[in-house]
Amino acid sequence: MRIDDQLTPAALAPALEKFWRLSGAKLDLTHRDYDPSRGAPVFTVAGKYTARGWTEWTEGFLYGSDLLQFDATGDTAFAKRGAQYTVARMASHVSHTGVHDHGFNNLSTYGNSLRLQREGKLPADQIEFCELALKVSGAVQAARWSKIHGGGGYIYSFNGPHSLFVDTIRSVRIVMVAHALGHRLMGENDAAHSLLERGLQHIDATAKYSIFYGEGRDSYDVPAERGRTTHEAIFNPNDGRFRCPNSQQGFSGFTTWTRGLAWAMVGFAEELEFLDTLADDDLAPFGGKAKLRDLMLKGAKATCDWFIANTALDGIPYWDGGAPHLGKLGDWRARAAEPFNDHEPVDSSAAAIGVQGLLRLGRYLGTETADGKKYWQAGLTALRTLLTDTYLGIAPNHQGLLLHSVYHRPNGWDYIPPGRKVPCGEACLWGDYHLREAALYLQRIIRGEKYYTFFGCLR
Repeated sequence: MRIDDQLTPAALAPALEKFWRLSGAKLDLTHRDYDPSRGAPVFTVAGKYTARGWTEWTEGFLYGSDLLQFDATGDTAFAKRGAQYTVARMASHVSHTGVHDHGFNNLSTYGNSLRLQREGKLPADQIEFCELALKVSGAVQAARWSKIHGGGGYIYSFNGPHSLFVDTIRSVRIVMVAHALGHRLMGENDAAHSLLERGLQHIDATAKYSIFYGEGRDSYDVPAERGRTTHEAIFNPNDGRFRCPNSQQGFSGFTTWTRGLAWAMVGFAEELEFLDTLADDDLAPFGGKAKLRDLMLKGAKATCDWFIANTALDGIPYWDGGAPHLGKLGDWRARAAEPFNDHEPVDSSAAAIGVQGLLRLGRYLGTETADGKKYWQAGLTALRTLLTDTYLGIAPNHQGLLLHSVYHRPNGWDYIPPGRKVPCGEACLWGDYHLREAALYLQRIIRGEKYYTFFGCLR
């Protein structure tokens, strides 16, 4: 991508103001027309949100979006609706033992609600309710545990105990919040398990088995592909030994599904921020803060570097870096992304997620440093593109906010409009939510408000 090193946050303020007006209209439209009894809305088909049975991992993004909209605009109608649906619809997600998505569903709802109460933007009358939900959710998530041969372990995906998803690094957030709230996981014979330990071990497993660094792990691990990710790492559940990379939603285990990459980008960057809040003594049993920081920083920089090197000129990636027909697009890295091409779809949701990773890593390193400025400006550049009419759902009857996203290309789940050859023009709930989150993140910086983090609900 071509990074605009002169772009400032303030320059995006007018686009953000327009964005929040559109965002509110899309939320009202979706709530007006969508029946929750049909299942959680996942992605749009011909402009209308529809469910897709796999797991209900997106429901919290809808009600969490209401809370983000309130945070950004002060419109209490959104806060009321987000809180109402959180109470009415989200309890089953707190105790769900069959998924790896607790950080997505429950931090978006209970976490945002608690944060807004702590900040004084909402009445502080549900603090204990939200804290309890987050404690239970974090412990339930951490109980979904597989051990790795030689030590450590990971939160296994809904595919089963053999499966480590790169996505789940962002669900580790709720494990860390539950730990910070003073909670722990109780097991057989009243054995107590540290949530901090499980969270750190999962991050370690993701860094070791889901990210490739060009260090020769296998014949595909070459320097030119430093930072590539695999969606799924497969282990032998009988002895915990790593077996192979794999992919559910990408093209293959040896190519980079860009939304998975984006989860890692923001996941490592957020956990670096959280790491700095922990006492050195608490981290000593796990190798110490310096060692953990080096591990997370290596993963964050590698994945962000891959994004910058393998994304179209304007900061929007195609759905997989090894998608089989990318070659038909010629030198696609040297021009802006083409969402209406005939060969491979872009995935704007990967950009919306990855933007936060770039911005957070840039700020963490310091925008006055060369690396910090590179990541920060790359994040601003990609966000500017996402806030244009090319990617926003400006058609008044389209329920989606962020267009040109992809859900599951291998399964053929994404809608292809008449006359087109690849998916385009549609939205997904995680893309809409994460663009709102990125917009709120930057807006709070522009306005000098408290820095937005997943652990802002703690203080």
